[in-house]
Amino acid sequence: MIRPMQHTITVLVENKPGVLARVSGLFARRGFNIESLAVSITDDPTVSRMTIVVTGDDSTLEQINKQTSKLIDVIKVIDYSGVPTVDRELAMIKVDAKPAQRAEIMQIVDIFRAKIIDISETTFTIEVTGGVEKVDAIEKLLAPFGIREVVRTGKIAMARGEHTAMT
Repeated sequence: MIRPMQHTITVLVENKPGVLARVSGLFARRGFNIESLAVSITDDPTVSRMTIVVTGDDSTLEQINKQTSKLIDVIKVIDYSGVPTVDRELAMIKVDAKPAQRAEIMQIVDIFRAKIIDISETTFTIEVTGGVEKVDAIEKLLAPFGIREVVRTGKIAMARGEHTAMT
């Protein structure tokens, strides 16, 4: 049995209205679940970069790549499977912070090289950047204090070394 795994792909698209809807619509029509989607403009203002994380076997990924490549406004599809990458995710976590617990929460934040970006009388809002595993780990450690809200960007990735998505 072939075990499904997570795949990270980058899709370079023309920076036009409706392109995100067309790409995500293709995934939905084909029954592919998008686990994470991050979109931003590139250094070229006419091009946007989509980093998409999907789960599936190799044949599923091949089908996704071929079908996505055929879409109008898609410039290039880059499959990062088997390619050394640098990836990061950003999260903001709002956690209950009673006075007696603040020092312990601050120690966790420090260990994870995160930042407290907002303080109220009863909460801390923490910003953490790193791999998905790092974000998951700090969220798990903060859970006993009472997490009120979590916002995560989804994974962004690029190839290590001199290779770029644009070349």
